[in-house]
Order: sequence, then structure tokens, then C-alpha cells
Amino acid sequence: MSKVNEETVRQVNGLTARWAHALPEGTVFSAPGVWPLLAFLADGAAGPARAELANALGVPAEHAAGAARELLAGLASVSGLDAALGLWTHQGLALRDEWRAGLPAGTSGVFGDDLVTAQERLDAWAAERTGGLVERMPVTLTREARMVLAGALALRTDWRQPFTELPLRPGSGPWQGRTLRGLHRRSVRPDRVGVTGTPDGFVTALTVPGDNGVDVHLLLGEERMTPGQVLAAGVGIVARGLLLTAGGALPHGHVGPGLHVEQQPAVTPEPRTLDVQTVAYEVRADHDLLGLAGLFGLTAAMDTRTGHFPGVSAYPLAVGEARQSAVARFGALGFRAAAVTAVMPAPAGGVPQYRYETTVVRVAFDRPFGFLATDRDSRLVLAAGWVTDPAPYPVTGVPGGPRVM
Repeated sequence: MSKVNEETVRQVNGLTARWAHALPEGTVFSAPGVWPLLAFLADGAAGPARAELANALGVPAEHAAGAARELLAGLASVSGLDAALGLWTHQGLALRDEWRAGLPAGTSGVFGDDLVTAQERLDAWAAERTGGLVERMPVTLTREARMVLAGALALRTDWRQPFTELPLRPGSGPWQGRTLRGLHRRSVRPDRVGVTGTPDGFVTALTVPGDNGVDVHLLLGEERMTPGQVLAAGVGIVARGLLLTAGGALPHGHVGPGLHVEQQPAVTPEPRTLDVQTVAYEVRADHDLLGLAGLFGLTAAMDTRTGHFPGVSAYPLAVGEARQSAVARFGALGFRAAAVTAVMPAPAGGVPQYRYETTVVRVAFDRPFGFLATDRDSRLVLAAGWVTDPAPYPVTGVPGGPRVM
């Protein structure tokens, strides 16, 4: 990832952690999909709206557009990540040249009174920029609409070491009684998993490295912990603000949520190994950002009694709609995620002979858990979510059959 100010990464990850606390289970979201849009709005805002947006961003409004351009350039340099910004204005709306010049080149378009055609163009943009994972723009044009500012992210990574698909039947917990599309693999990298303590409880974290500099972190907390608490702990782990005791240093026994260290027989002398069991999943979510207006610094900007963005246009503008549609897929071969955000102002073998013992660090994600997809270099969280409904094992499927991507 090209150089992005560490403070910007910290502020975007902070928004991820705060947003996680405000969301229900079974969700996926992307703070980097929202943050640049808020920054460009802050650049053109005035009065209380400007102050509120700057506070939500964590940077002064006069520096927001520069930070947004820097972040977008950094996102564009991440292998496997496509990032795009789009601006569409009504043909009757004149923008300030200074504000328009602050946007990345090639982002502008115009729409007229034919809203059906205009909406089709917006939906096509969303689908094209996400490889079809998000099929339409999360906002719908109305007669009052004067501008749509949108961002799209599409993330793809393949595992360095694929998982093997096997049926998984949890013996306890919310998924007990279900036959799930289980994913299993064993490696000689026990330090890919670890456990940390937080004021809210212990969290087990597993890093699944992709082949292009993107990592996916699976996070299992104590059963009493909320999704927000677990995901916020994950952000702290990624940012190296929380100390993680790695699998290679853990004692024998039950050492964390879903995490055990034990002795197992082996055919040959082996180092400590890591045995991972998890599930394939697809999570989709639609978010009304104005339902959490305070979190995103949009409370004042929603007031339609006056304009809040004189730096954008002389025409009085307020934020009428702000939404994000997001999706994430985790499968045997890799991970895919996408988000579109829009702000609209208005294994087999014989029986072995065991002669040795080996230490196995065994982790199982067989109840609801969180995930973070991150850029390995900058530690920026690109997508986050919570899994409550994993993929079922296909009735007609066999090991080695169709695999979820």
C-alpha cells in the first residue's frame, strides 16, 4: 500500500471500531468506504456541519480532502483491491470549481430529469466497480436529488494454503444440529493464532493470510461478549495495541475461546502444528448511515431548513440520504468482499503407525464470530463483519465438490 499517514489509518480504524459497537449481529461493513465521502463533504461544509464532520473524521476539515485523496491513492495501490469514487450532479446544479478540483480526476458525471435512465447508470457503476457483488447503488434518485457522491470497494484474495471442505456439525452452541460447510486445514504455523485479554473478556484471533498482501482475521470472543466488543478487540490486535499471546507460546489445555493446546500421536517427529476448523460464509448487509448520524458526523447536515455545504455549491444543500451496501464471502479458496457507499444530498490414507507425539494448537470457529479483512502493510481494516448464519453443507455435495469463494 502506498504511503498513507498513520494517523489517517488510525482514524479510519477507529471508525470501524465505533461502528461495530452500533451494529447488530450478522453484518458486514466497510469504514474505508465511508470515510473519504465524509472527508470531501467536510471540505465543502460550513458551520455546525463542518465541525461535526471533522470530529467524526478525527482530522481538521481543512485537511480532510487531502487525507481522503491520500487514502484513496493508498487503497488503489493494494493488490486485489479496486477502489473508485463517483460524483453525479443534476444538470441544473453548479459546483464550486475549487471543491470539484479537490476530487480525484475522472469521477464526475451529470444526470437530468430522466431518473430511470440515470438510476440504471448508477446501478451499473456499482455493479461494475464491485465485480457484480453489489448489484445496485444503495440510494434511489428522486426528483429532489441534486447530487450523489459514491464510493466503491471490491476486495479479492486467495489463500496461500487452501482449506479442505468437510461437513461440520457443532456439538453445542447456536449452530448445534446443523450440518455446515466446514473448512479445515493443518499447518506448521501455530503463531497464526493467539489469544488476548480485554476488559470485556478474552478473544481468540486467527490470521488467514492471502496471497496478495491482504489478511483476514477471524475473531472468537467469550460467549457473553457482544459483536462490537469482539470486533473492537480485533481492531486493537491488528493495530498492535493489544498484546497477543501466540499459539507457539501457549500452555497445554483450554487456553482461549475455541482454542486448545493438546498432545496428539504422530507418525514422525513434528513441530507444534496448528489445526484450524471454521465455516464458509456469505454475509450481506445494508446500512442506513443517517440512522447513526451522530457516529458519522451527519446530524447537523440532515437539517433541511438551511444549506450546509457552501463550499460545494451556492445552491443550498443538506444530506437527504446516506447508505452502504456490503457483502463478504469466505470460502475454501479465498475471500471476496465489496461495499458501495452513497451520500445523496436531498484429507485420506491408510491407518498410520504412531511412534511419536506432537503438540497441536487446535482452534474451532463453530459459533458466531467476527472477521476483519486488512491490508497487511498499513494494518488498515478494509472490511469487517459478524457471522451468524454460515453456509450449509450441500445435500448433494461431496468433499472436493463446489467451493464457496
